[in-house]
Amino acid sequence: MADAKVIPFDDDRSRGNRRRTKAESAPAGEVQPLPLRGAAASEDARADDREDDPVTPPAAPGPQTAAGDDGDGDGAGDGGLERRVAAGLSFLRRRLTGDYEVDDFGYDAELTDQVLMSLLRPVYEKYFRVEVKGVENIPAEGGALIVANHSGTLPLDGLMMQVAVHDHHPADRHLRLLAADLVFVLPVVNELARKLGHTLACAEDAERLLAQGELVGVMPEGFKGIGKPFGERYKLQRFGRGGFVSTALRQRAPIVPCSIVGAEEIYPMIGNSKTLARLLGFPYFPLTPTFPWLGPLGAVPLPTKWTIQFGAPIPTDGYAPEAAEDPVLMFNLTDQVREQIQHTLYKLLVQRRSVFF
Repeated sequence: MADAKVIPFDDDRSRGNRRRTKAESAPAGEVQPLPLRGAAASEDARADDREDDPVTPPAAPGPQTAAGDDGDGDGAGDGGLERRVAAGLSFLRRRLTGDYEVDDFGYDAELTDQVLMSLLRPVYEKYFRVEVKGVENIPAEGGALIVANHSGTLPLDGLMMQVAVHDHHPADRHLRLLAADLVFVLPVVNELARKLGHTLACAEDAERLLAQGELVGVMPEGFKGIGKPFGERYKLQRFGRGGFVSTALRQRAPIVPCSIVGAEEIYPMIGNSKTLARLLGFPYFPLTPTFPWLGPLGAVPLPTKWTIQFGAPIPTDGYAPEAAEDPVLMFNLTDQVREQIQHTLYKLLVQRRSVFF
């Protein structure tokens, strides 16, 4: 080992020599820092002036400052991994012991936020590449009714709309969808739908949710919209009897029209096997260019580019309470919502460059 040199701390020139000595005595092959210049060099010199003790080598990282973890609790490195593992184990414990909460409709907020939305999000962001417009038109608080077109052979449009509201609304609102009876008689699908916050498409459940200040989603076209032939794509079917308008009037909740482009092409329905539909108890059995000819592979949706646009809300709080029983008013409001959705669909289709891009 080379003899140590005593270097006085009050000599600026010796400090420069000290830095050069360190560089010269470094082991071969070790990467040295570039010399400081300008303001950085001046700052380094001032820092040296404030030193009262000899320079000591930095301590080796201990258990609390392992490589990759700066110890500040920001979630990086080993500390962040440990916290994620602990949170995951805590989540599993609550699941296994039943120590979690669901509401009267079966909605499980924790499971939805941490698991179900995480599973749907890659489909939403990477596969369908959904673009969301007008999400600010959804009220930040209080009950509201979102009315959307329905298409795509399978109800993926409702799930994508739910992710859009969950991930993009500034108030972090959650959309409670009204679903058909068929959803709640299918194994597994029934449980998942309840956990996601879906409930039966009936006036009683819708009014209860709106009264609680929830955001409720409905697709009035029903099976007529989702099961229509590919040749009728983006042509809205009849909006039922306007029951959703009556519900909104009773609860004085605004109606937010929603237009979805992209879902029509994921399963181009070129035929309907009514015989198989009757045997299986389904409203229709779709025949597409890939299904059922390619088996399970034919059930994979086409990766179309989606756009979801929320329109300006239509207020209902200016009507008298008995307006919910006025059939003329219900028809006019239903037609107004339907026309606004249809007009927006046409506008989005004109703006769209391609089905897939």
